[in-house]
Amino acid sequence: MRYGLTIPLTGMTLPEHREIVSELADLGYTDAWSAETNGSDAFTPLALASQWGPRLRLGPAIVPVFTRGPALLAQHAATMAQLAPGRFVLGIGASSPAIVERWNSVPFEEPYKRVRDTLRFLRRALTGEKVTADYDTFSVKGFTLDLVPDTPPPIVLAALRPGMLRLAAREADGAITNWLAPHDIRTVRGELGPDPELIARIFVCPTEDAEEARALGRWMIAAYMTVPVYAAFHEWLGRGEALKPMHEAWAAGDRKGALAAIPDEVVDDLIVHGSPERCRERVQEYVDNGLTTPVLGILPGGDRSMADAVRALAP
Repeated sequence: MRYGLTIPLTGMTLPEHREIVSELADLGYTDAWSAETNGSDAFTPLALASQWGPRLRLGPAIVPVFTRGPALLAQHAATMAQLAPGRFVLGIGASSPAIVERWNSVPFEEPYKRVRDTLRFLRRALTGEKVTADYDTFSVKGFTLDLVPDTPPPIVLAALRPGMLRLAAREADGAITNWLAPHDIRTVRGELGPDPELIARIFVCPTEDAEEARALGRWMIAAYMTVPVYAAFHEWLGRGEALKPMHEAWAAGDRKGALAAIPDEVVDDLIVHGSPERCRERVQEYVDNGLTTPVLGILPGGDRSMADAVRALAP
């Protein structure tokens, strides 16, 4: 069983991660996965972890395909493949209009095609092939990667709904998802199939104060589920009616009402909380339903430091 951790940890600077990252493999963690929203970039924490945790598999979950040119993305992947030979997995995805358009001033157009085209370009570029090609969403003229990995890294796709999951099954090495309950894994597997690797970030709040965990969970759910791609994801998963009052209050500008409208059952579905032992049991439920690689996204809760929470939640 693989068992991953999201880095960086909330409230810790990157240099402060050295001690805990160096412990991860001995604690039983196999993977460290970054992300890229409005904190650190996706690659720098992994570059550091490649030296601090030389037994860990590393990957970004995910790098947006819109905010870097395809050639630059190939260079990032090749650099990480050299730093962590045989231990790097490239996770790419469409991201969201907020990150792509509002923050980076890049048109968020034809996300499915852009992910597909980037995947196909990277497959060629990471072998050292000279690429001249017109894709549907961009063109590349005469790019050759100078730093060619001995073995091109696997590429996995962020996939929330059937179209992208099927693309991941056909052309990638696996899929990345998040914000789902253990039983939702079966729905995702129905589109992805039984064989590809399925990676999911699971939000874990190791506290036995259920109200503390639910308060944080409600805030996070409201922030994410009002994004159209996540709203559509949970409509597909069958939570449309349960989340409808939240969406209506949010659309009316009633933020407090939106938080209050999220049922406890939805929070408990999507946020793992309780004692470390109970949290581990819940993570195992994801695996039992077909998840290959759980990646813990640890939330602050209780009296533990983040590093101590990592140790307490270790497999």
